[in-house]
Amino acid sequence: MSKEHIENLIENIVQNIVANSPIELVDVEYIKEREWYLRIFLDKEGGIEIEDCHWVSEQLEAKLEELDPIKESYYLEVSSPGLDRALRKDRDFVRHIGDKIEITTFAPINGQKRTVGTLNNLNNGNISIDIDGVEMIIPRNQTSQVRLFVDF
Repeated sequence: MSKEHIENLIENIVQNIVANSPIELVDVEYIKEREWYLRIFLDKEGGIEIEDCHWVSEQLEAKLEELDPIKESYYLEVSSPGLDRALRKDRDFVRHIGDKIEITTFAPINGQKRTVGTLNNLNNGNISIDIDGVEMIIPRNQTSQVRLFVDF
């Protein structure tokens, strides 16, 4: 089973688990580092709590045990996506309109590979941000990473 197929299958399973709860699935990541990791990122209004992660983890483990869709060994991690979460899906962008984001591009745009601004919109594959009152459009396919910006 391909990485994408596993991520899609797990996304559907977790969506069903959290369907009648205030918990929201943010992302699923199945990735090989030294070992395989299946990472589930959750959030909810007011912030995700350890009990929420534990509950989803137990439900997901039971379903994975029943279906056994992943043949290689892996570590399951269920957590919050963190303050500087990556924006990957369209719904992530919609959810964070008005928030400050940091965009890293593959090649420099206006002489820079890193741009920080307030997310205005995602439209037709273009990210619209506001930088000190000036709108900048960055094609999403030219971005290597888009994250929420955290300023301490």
